[in-house]
Parts: sequence; structure tokens; C-alpha cells
Amino acid sequence: MPTLRLVNMKIAFVGKGGSGKTTLSSLFIRHLAATGAPVVAIDADINQHLGAALGLDEAEAAKLPAMGDHLPLIKDYLRGDNPRIASAETMIKTTPPGEGSRLLRVREDNPVYDACARPVELDGDTVRLMVTGPFTDADLGVACYHSKTGAVELCLNHLVDGRDEYVVVDMTAGSDSFASGMFTRFDITFLVAEPTRKGVSVYRQYKEYARDYGVTLQVIGNKVQGPDDVDFLRAEVGEDLLVTVGHSDWVRSMEKGRPPRFALLEDANRRALRLLQTAVDVTYGQRDWVRYTEQMVHFHLKNARSWGDERTGVDLAAQVDPGFVLGEQVATAAPA
Repeated sequence: MPTLRLVNMKIAFVGKGGSGKTTLSSLFIRHLAATGAPVVAIDADINQHLGAALGLDEAEAAKLPAMGDHLPLIKDYLRGDNPRIASAETMIKTTPPGEGSRLLRVREDNPVYDACARPVELDGDTVRLMVTGPFTDADLGVACYHSKTGAVELCLNHLVDGRDEYVVVDMTAGSDSFASGMFTRFDITFLVAEPTRKGVSVYRQYKEYARDYGVTLQVIGNKVQGPDDVDFLRAEVGEDLLVTVGHSDWVRSMEKGRPPRFALLEDANRRALRLLQTAVDVTYGQRDWVRYTEQMVHFHLKNARSWGDERTGVDLAAQVDPGFVLGEQVATAAPA
């Protein structure tokens, strides 16, 4: 089956808790929106802060629909007419698309966005915001929080996005992303690191885990106060250091709930955001769709063997369509 050379502009922000990954991901989302590009923003961190960082007040952020609460709807929609999936109940977070599956697109309207996405206005520009949902008291003792992020992984596996379209995901803290295959779903991963030993420890973990999966990893040095901090980061992460960011009065005002217009962000930080976008856009056309599909299948079979078959009572390996590669024919022929 021929493959479609779609441009997947999926971006992950990762880092240890408190590193500033949510702040930086929100600034990047604002920057992309200001260019007029279509943006889907996803808060995949159980500690839900992206909505607030994008300017929502506490009450508005609390009303955002949790993707985890709409998992049956998501599964049923994405299943489409795929004959290999008997029912939505037999889908798990790693179930890959196949012939007959529905795919998600950044610009379209669909039942998944209707249920789970909300428009957020940013100085006249609008992005779609989706959140995985927080870990609640009802989950204690009965659920693993990775089940909450399963809805995000399922959507990413079925998402095709084109040139000048962006999907920005604020990921779980630390190296928890490796509890599933979600870390392979991105064209570029920005790791936010403070200039401390703890700050770069997550980088080392991520670099080691991602080594065999072709993950493009770039480091953003955050909370950098001077040349010594830059030298420390460069010595620890080498050429993976893309840019460093220091104090921002604009961010401080935003954190107080009184953000100025985004156009007033400091010049140095605006330059840093443009550099991030350049790094993302360089990935245009570089995705190996065969490998991308193979990685989906790899993690699906791994999850099937470890818990999925027992949980669902079916042979989940049978969901894999061996002739399927996410490509032009499926993108244009997928059911609406």
C-alpha cells in the first residue's frame, strides 16, 4: 500500500516536575497560534496545568472535559468499520489503526473534538485544547494513572496532520512517558532541563530509553541565570542543547493571572520560540511511516501480552492489520 508523505508536526514537552515544561509548552502554543497556524494542544500530564498556563481561570480549567471520561466514545469513533476490531470494548490504548479505521485530522470537526476539545482564545487567535483529566479520589486504589493517558495515546495513533499544522503535548513528568509507546508518537521532543544535576538526570534517562526508537530529542535549558549555567548544560547534554531561557517578567505576570498581550513577550524569549519552531519545521518530510506503524504494532503486541489479552478476553494481536501502513490511501479513504 503506498504511503502518504504527510507532515506530522507532533511536538512533546517533557521534563522533571517543576522544570517549567508546562510554561514553555504554553508559550510555544501561543507563539504558533500567533503565526496563524492550526494548533491542537493536549495536556497529557495528570497534574493539569496547561489550561491555566494558557490563560484559563481555575473555574474554566476545572470545566474542561476529560478525555479519559470519553474513552468509550473515542474508541467507538476511531474503530470505524475496521473488521479486525469486534467492539470498542476490545480496544486498548495501543490499538493501531487498520483498514476501515477512522483517522483524526487537526482542522476537521468530529465527535471526538466535540466531546473532548474546547477552543481557547489567545489574543485573538484560537487553539483547540484537550486534557487527559486529573487523577481523582475515585481512582485511588482501583486505577493506574496511565489508563488516563491512554485516550491521548489512542488519538495520537490515529492522528494525521499536515504542513503548518501542529499538535503540542504537555507530557507526564519525568520518564513516565516510557510506560507506554507514546514517546514514539512525536516528530520532536523538547526536554526542559534546569541547570542542576537533578535537572539533567531526566535527560539522561530519556536519552537512554529513546536511543533505539529514533526519537529526535532537543534540550531547552530553563531558569538559566548566566554563562556558568549555559556551560554546565552544554557539558552535560552536548549538542542536544538547542536554546536556553532565563527569567521572564511576562511569565511572572502570567503566573499571577495578569498576562500582558503576547506581543509584549521579551525579545530574547520570542527568538527562543522561533528557534523551537525552526527545529520543528526541519522535521518536515522526515518521518518514516513504515517504522512509525511498526512501532505502534510493537507496543500494541507488548501490551497485549503483558495485560491486554487477559483484560479484554480476546487475542489482541488479531487487531493488527499486517498490510496497513498509515498512508495516502487510508488517509483519503478512511470513513468519515
